[in-house]
Order: sequence, then structure tokens, then C-alpha cells
Amino acid sequence: MQILIYSYNYYPEPIGIAPLITELAEGLVKRSHEVRVITGMPNYPQRQIYEEYRGKWFVTEQKNGVTIQRSYLRIKSKPNLVDRLLLELSFVTTSLPQAFNGWQPDVILLTVPPLLVSLPATLLGWLYNCPVVLNLQDILPEAAVRVGLIKNKLLISIFEALEKFAYSRSHTISVIADGFVENLVSKGVPAKKIVCIPNWVNVNFIRPLPKENNAWKSSYQLDGKFVVMYSGNIGLTQGLETVVEAAALLRHLPEIVFVIVGESTALKTLEECCLRFQADNVLLLPLQPREQLPEMLAAADVGLIVQKHNVISFNMPSKIPLLLASGRPIVASVPASGTAAKAVRKSGGGIVVGPESAAALATAVLDLYTHPAKATKLGKKGRQSALESYSFEQAIAQYEALFSEVLARSPSTVDALPKLSSSKSVVDV
Repeated sequence: MQILIYSYNYYPEPIGIAPLITELAEGLVKRSHEVRVITGMPNYPQRQIYEEYRGKWFVTEQKNGVTIQRSYLRIKSKPNLVDRLLLELSFVTTSLPQAFNGWQPDVILLTVPPLLVSLPATLLGWLYNCPVVLNLQDILPEAAVRVGLIKNKLLISIFEALEKFAYSRSHTISVIADGFVENLVSKGVPAKKIVCIPNWVNVNFIRPLPKENNAWKSSYQLDGKFVVMYSGNIGLTQGLETVVEAAALLRHLPEIVFVIVGESTALKTLEECCLRFQADNVLLLPLQPREQLPEMLAAADVGLIVQKHNVISFNMPSKIPLLLASGRPIVASVPASGTAAKAVRKSGGGIVVGPESAAALATAVLDLYTHPAKATKLGKKGRQSALESYSFEQAIAQYEALFSEVLARSPSTVDALPKLSSSKSVVDV
């Protein structure tokens, strides 16, 4: 198959959806498919275009058999709502020339967010007479409304109309958690149109490693410490202040250290929070290179998942499979009825406590600290769950089968249409 992936984020961005889509694209190439990726200039999580891509409108690259076609983004390091809209609009506008600069796809995979990209993807699907598979990583605009990012009623109505348009125009919708299925069905989307394929983890790359003789752990003077780790996005859905407050409740135990790894700008706010709660047992670190991720996760005795109370069925943390695969127990401070809580409970690899409750979080951490056999048992169950439910091999096989099924069910006149030229200049940057 010739597969066009429309994804705002891609390699070399180190966290979020970028590593997943990169693995998917390269995995499909290894299975003898042709893959083009339409994406923006890399900018996440710093929200600044990476230096080697600045000042360029278009860049076309080849990496591991995948053709990567990048386009200009209008981006601000501290965006307000208008800046976010202009960012999405810039990608919608500039990505189209790249999408037309190449072979005609058999199927289009569109990742959301951003939601506005459903417009050019739908246009491409119509012009190319090929099905569009909508891959939902977050449910918008619901996520933005719940966390208070969008409050204007007119804007909410416009985005809700765009959401309905995206659902109705896509051939199939792939979601990453069962809670998403329930959410979409409640909005009138036919259940037969939805398929659930969880985000995955490379279980050979992320695996249980010894806590002792861990170079990463030693480099931060954490040897002999009971490490409670949060690593990843620090945004509106998390509420990391709860973690800092929980750490402060346990600062009388010098063996317990909380480590928060995230984007440098976001860490500055947490620095103030640490001072306010006198949490001197919190270590704040910038995002680490991806190659250090296995050792970093192995340095932890407990991995944290944190969400605010209003994050229910529109968000699924991609770090859950990572923590499960690392063989470390999870403490999830999340809504009891949310997708994250369901995933952790189903895995058997962690403890779920109420969201935004520092006392509950501290109690769960203390429980695992004082009962190491329990922590080990949870970690082993989590690893087994990762192998059974979140392996990359399972996920890519599901996507490949989905694309084949979508094509089989889609009357197409692709063969009757002239193929666009695939010749293009390859720019090494």
C-alpha cells in the first residue's frame, strides 16, 4: 500500500505522539509499504522551531525509508488561544503543497490533534478518491473546554461543528482507549465506524533493568534512594502541583526522592511550587535524550500518572504503556471513571487514587515504600500487561489489517486516476 500519514508531530521531536508515529511509519516501510509523512517543522516541546529548520518554508527528507515532507509553522513560545489557532491554520495552509508533491496514496492516516487538519485531509481524500482514517489521540474540543483553554461559546460551537465534520467525513476512526469509544458513541458516531488500537511501546527498548549499577541514577546522586518519578508533558491536564505537595508530606523520610522530568519552561513554575511547599525532596530535570529513557525509567521505584479531576474520557496518557513495560509499579492520581484509571486497573500494574489529592498520592507512595514485595508484584504484572496488550508488533499488525480492510470496503477509482509525479528534491538538514 501507499500510505500517507498526516501528523503535526514527527521525528526528531522526543515525546508525545512524535516517537509513536515515527515508529509506525518506519514499521510500515519494513512491511514493504510506501509511506509519506506530511508534518510541520519540528518544534515540540520547546515550542520553537529547531535551529536547523528555521527560516525554511519546505523541507523534504528521507529517514529509514520514509519520505518526510515538512512545512512552515507560525509558532510562538508562549502561545495564547489566538496564537494556537494561527499555528493550526499555518499548518493547514502550508502542508497542502507538500501533500500534493508526491505519489497518490491508497489511504490517508490523519492524527488529531490538531483538529483543523481534518480539513486538508478531507480535501485530499476527496481529490485522491481514497479513504481517510482519523486517529484520535485526544478528543477535541472537549479536552480544551474541560481544562479551560477555550471558554468563548462561539468558538466552542465552531470547534464542535468541526469535530462533527471530521467524524462524519472520515471513513474509519481509530481511538487509543475504550473510553474514547464510549465518548464518540454518545455523540452519535456509529460504533461500527470506530476501532480501538491502543498506543504502544517498544517492549524490547523499554524493559526492566536493574536498579543497581544504573549510570543515569548515579549521575544525579540517587543511589540508595527510593525514587518516585514523573516524566513527560507538564500541561493543563496534569496538575503537577499535587505531586510537589505530596512530596512535601513525605519530606521527613530522606530516602524518598521525587523526580519530575519535563520541559524546562514548565519546570520554572514548579520551582516556585517547591519553594511554596518547602519540598526540598523534589528533583526537577529537563527532558532527557530518548536513548537514556530505558535507564531513566529503571532508576524509578514508582512511576506516576497524574491528571486533574475533570479529565475523564478525552485523554489517555501515552506514558502508561512505557511505565508498564519498564516493570515499575504505577501510582495513578486520576479520575476513577477516566480512561487512565481503567487502563491502570486493567493492567494490574498499579494503584489508582483520587485526583488532585496530595494526601492520597503520598499515602500510596508510602505504601509501596514500606511494602517492597507489593511493589515488585505490581511491576511484574505491569510488564506482563505491556507484553500482552501494548507491544508494537501487535499495534502495527492491527493498523496494517485496518488499512487493508478499509481499502477492501472502499469502492475506489484510484487506478483510473493519473498518478502525480513522485519526483522531488531531497534536502539533508
